[in-house]
Amino acid sequence: MSPGATTSHRVDVRRLARAYARARGLLRDRRQEDGCWAGELSSSALSTATSVSALSVVSKERFAALIGRAVRWLVRDQNEDGGWGDTPESPSNLSTSLLVEAALRLSGRPLPGDGRARLAGFLRAHGVAAGKDVPRALRRIYGEDRTFAVPILCNLALAGEAAGSGPSVEWRMVPDLPFELACLPGSVLGALRIHVVSYALPALIAMGRLIDCRRGSGRASIRALRRLAVRPAMRRLTAIQPPGGGFLEAVPLTAFVTMSLAACGREGHPVAGRCLEFLQASVRPDGSWPIDSNLSVWLTSLSVDALCCGGRSFGAGAGRTLGWLLDRQHVRRHPYTGSPPGGWAWTHLPGGVPDADDTSGALRALALLDRAESEQAAGAGLRWLLGLQNRDGGWPAFCRGWGRLPFDRSAPDLTAHALGALRMWPRANARAAAALRCGYDYLRRTQRPDGAWLPLWFGNQKAEDLSNPVYGTARVLPAYAGTERAGAAEAGRGVAFLAGCQNADGGWGGDRGVESSVEETAQAVCALSHWRGARHEAALAAGAAYLARAVEDGRVEQPGPIGLYFAQLWYSEALYPIIWTVAALGSALPTRRGAGHPHGGGV
Repeated sequence: MSPGATTSHRVDVRRLARAYARARGLLRDRRQEDGCWAGELSSSALSTATSVSALSVVSKERFAALIGRAVRWLVRDQNEDGGWGDTPESPSNLSTSLLVEAALRLSGRPLPGDGRARLAGFLRAHGVAAGKDVPRALRRIYGEDRTFAVPILCNLALAGEAAGSGPSVEWRMVPDLPFELACLPGSVLGALRIHVVSYALPALIAMGRLIDCRRGSGRASIRALRRLAVRPAMRRLTAIQPPGGGFLEAVPLTAFVTMSLAACGREGHPVAGRCLEFLQASVRPDGSWPIDSNLSVWLTSLSVDALCCGGRSFGAGAGRTLGWLLDRQHVRRHPYTGSPPGGWAWTHLPGGVPDADDTSGALRALALLDRAESEQAAGAGLRWLLGLQNRDGGWPAFCRGWGRLPFDRSAPDLTAHALGALRMWPRANARAAAALRCGYDYLRRTQRPDGAWLPLWFGNQKAEDLSNPVYGTARVLPAYAGTERAGAAEAGRGVAFLAGCQNADGGWGGDRGVESSVEETAQAVCALSHWRGARHEAALAAGAAYLARAVEDGRVEQPGPIGLYFAQLWYSEALYPIIWTVAALGSALPTRRGAGHPHGGGV
């Protein structure tokens, strides 16, 4: 038992069983008729603000009703300190607060009462008293990564052209985005080491064109090149836009593209028209927008995995869920990233892009639902996954070989998930064996000295550095469980780190000393369940009891901001605490001694 935990390891098995049954029922009740889980992402001040800006730049009159509802939502969502966070439960941050300020100016609807003074105070407290302070402040947040910093600066520069007071950014302060590079093949882009990640190509094109329209280039050769590049770049933007209009189903990215095209006088372009249709279709009744449409494929794969924890069967409706997942596999080369057929995206909607985590999750789910029925799809998925592995042995999110910025590099949690998927579909060939060997070497090299691994897509807003080593370590450890590497030194260090982070209430937060949450406690219990025995039985019992209490008092239905979206935007997902609690309690209460997922299961 960890030093911080005080709960007795004598477990009321009946209480845990009741909590498990209730959580499992909650999860199954949220499955849709077609067999998937769509979930519900939190509303986002950042998404709402960028949408207001986009609609205002296109036409404040045409979209007056939408803008009015959104502004009222933003006013209600302002924090006491004067700023805004990414979700209603998030502390204020500078980026979101600046985007809200820009949106209010562009809409012509200033904050009422003392809200304006509180916002100005918040900005001053974060080193922004005037527009000239913004680039330096954003550089402290994003470093050399222009993926999100340049869109914020562009949004503020557009707001500076509107009436109203606020930190006005001049166009000369906005770094250049070489949109002409979008005319090059994706394989070349990855080698150019530009300061924009692979998924941000629409922003590179649209905002790069806007910056060029506003301030141009001083060199005649660059001006001539860009004049020639405008049409092919716009053709590329048109080609990569999905039928639904939303780039990556992401509201902020789509809104940035919309405002950029409109500000260049291209609000009538077909791309802008489809972007506007997406924004209008994705607004919520209360006037807010989420960060993305949904995470349906990801949530469905996680739900299958959770329901099967402890050696249980999925239950009724397995065929419907299997068919839904099989139909979500991408069978053509993706126009956005050039990804070959075989992968899965996070969503079933047309803006999704195949990625390592969701392909791994889908492969695991197929193995649990029906191996024979899934054999052909799994073969294509495994080839896709093996082809994505980086030279360093790890797996990135989207594109092999892009390695300059964090969201294009290999990541331990993605790598462990891929290794688990490969092990659930064992194939006796040299390529798979080499991939496993290199993947475990990567995990060994990326482990911190204290035994933890850091994840890519998840953090903790209450941790000092906003990271989440508890989640990252809990995601990596199952790749070792039940394998010949279960006794590896790095696995032992990881287990020791995880056990040492347990709090006195039996739960876990994102790191040592961080307040417990349902999400992180469930992840830790699920991971430690693979290392049962006298040494960890007390910690497991205390963690399971914490989750049982969370089910009983309804906290399992109160998600917290744990997810990190593109550009490290925080979100919460209504199904995360339910899914992960089902997985954890299912692992703590196996149906038969020693039962569990093969090859390092757990979610």
